Amino acid sequence: MDRTLEAPQAPAEPVQNQSIAVEIYDQIYHLRGTDTAYIERLAAIVDAKMRAVSAHGNTVDSLRVAVLAALNIADELCSARDNNDNLAGSLQNSQQSLRSRAGNLAHMLDEVLEDRKVG
Repeated sequence: MDRTLEAPQAPAEPVQNQSIAVEIYDQIYHLRGTDTAYIERLAAIVDAKMRAVSAHGNTVDSLRVAVLAALNIADELCSARDNNDNLAGSLQNSQQSLRSRAGNLAHMLDEVLEDRKVG
């Protein structure tokens, strides 16, 4: 699924890109993308993060608020990626363990069946 997000450009844009106006921290931004609901969701996240940063800080400079919000969002992204990597590693270890156990069980079953053939 292509969820490209771009600033509006000349009419050379593909027809499927739709223009949408979003409000972030009391500013209107006109954006283009293929999924307007997704763009609105992203804008709402950025707006909420900027408002949270502003509420906890002593700055009214919107650029500083935006940078601090971006740092908070980047921190959340890095934490989510680390968590994903840890889960992927855990899943890989579990799969290896299950394969090993299945191999051991198959070997034991082969031994039992071989003993029955001989006996």
